[in-house]
Amino acid sequence: MSIDLVSKYEEHLVLVRNLSDNSIRGYVSDLNSFLDHVNKLGVTEFKELEIKHIRNWLGYLQTNGASRATLARRIVSIRAFTFWASSQGWIGSDIGAALEIPKPEKRLPEVLNQSEALTVVESMQTRVNEEPNAENLRNLAIIEILYASGIRISELCGLDVNHIDFGRNTLQVLGKGNKERVVPMGIPAARALDNYLKSGRPEFANEKSERAVFLGARGKRIDQRMAREIVYDAMQAIGSEMSPHGLRHTAATHLLEGGADLRTVQEILGHSSLSTTQIYTHVSPERLKEAYKQAHPRA
Repeated sequence: MSIDLVSKYEEHLVLVRNLSDNSIRGYVSDLNSFLDHVNKLGVTEFKELEIKHIRNWLGYLQTNGASRATLARRIVSIRAFTFWASSQGWIGSDIGAALEIPKPEKRLPEVLNQSEALTVVESMQTRVNEEPNAENLRNLAIIEILYASGIRISELCGLDVNHIDFGRNTLQVLGKGNKERVVPMGIPAARALDNYLKSGRPEFANEKSERAVFLGARGKRIDQRMAREIVYDAMQAIGSEMSPHGLRHTAATHLLEGGADLRTVQEILGHSSLSTTQIYTHVSPERLKEAYKQAHPRA
């Protein structure tokens, strides 16, 4: 199998499809997994590829424990490749087009209720009150921002100081597909962020910091692993193991429970599809009943 083709496909993902670095790594990893598998089947030329080889690879993945969601992602990935490869003449036809993508199971995400969310934030504020050091100021700001805005952990880590507008209490974030959007944040979150920038960030900052908002002990921009650890630590206040994504779910749910419409929540979260926003939200039965009584003429 030609390494040159893999390189050309990666170039296509970067220049034509304009995918994020994470998405590109995923697509290339899936392709290499598939090529390694078919090589073991004795396929040495791209033009020899058939739909049965893809099905064999998927069956192998399933046998080795791949979930329904993982298989769906792999199918999307390999279909994207076969479409491109056929358009470039590397294979005779788009063999992946015949693959059906299994519908993922729709599970309601774990969310905090408003009391639990308040407890988490207040526990972080207590740490600041007791010891107002740079680390505690930063960690409080991170929790406040994630809960107030519902931004992704990657978007939080990518924030620069010039992305903050304290006049409007908004953040400019760069989401999936390099799509920019402006996200509001509440007064408590803005206050925590301002305190961190004035009294916490200068303690971390050095020549490596550039414009990054959230910094680690060595002055560099914090990575997603570190940000997740901060969230996990904060969740100990309520005995939860919720991830940063759980705070995103929670923010969306509380917005809806507070009266925001689904379209507004979609814009805040940066979803391209409204159906994705619907999965992210977990509205309480009480809120549903209240909305029904207010909206339906025969309630």
